[in-house]
Amino acid sequence: MKIDKKIIKELSDYLKEFNLTEIEITEKDTKIKVSKNNVSISNQPQVISPSTSTTGSPPNQTQNIKSGIEITSPIIGTAYHAPEPGAKKFVEVGKKIKKGDTIMIVEAMKTMNHVPSTADGVVKEICVDDGQPVEFGQTIIILE
Repeated sequence: MKIDKKIIKELSDYLKEFNLTEIEITEKDTKIKVSKNNVSISNQPQVISPSTSTTGSPPNQTQNIKSGIEITSPIIGTAYHAPEPGAKKFVEVGKKIKKGDTIMIVEAMKTMNHVPSTADGVVKEICVDDGQPVEFGQTIIILE
């Protein structure tokens, strides 16, 4: 199997240009997926090659370390802190919440998806602004 480095380089450049974490293209029976953590090329079985970092060193992740229980977005969409503009927010910093309480709404494809808390705790930090786009797996709230 011949790997076209030009396509991988181009996708890697798109990651940086648009501040994406992952991008994927499919042509016939070949799928190329490039992410900040790895590059994978598959023709049914998946082959994972080293990181696409151009500096030769692993990406610096120490600046994003947060302590506490992280609640992440279950989908890609736009996060909202309240059920409608001007309404009371679902959570505030310092508020005690229980597992299953709605903490935010993420709108995806014109559907409002309530995001439940995955743990009990006190809200330590709200990591996204109201109306901000979020990605799958992005931390939206940190609990103590």
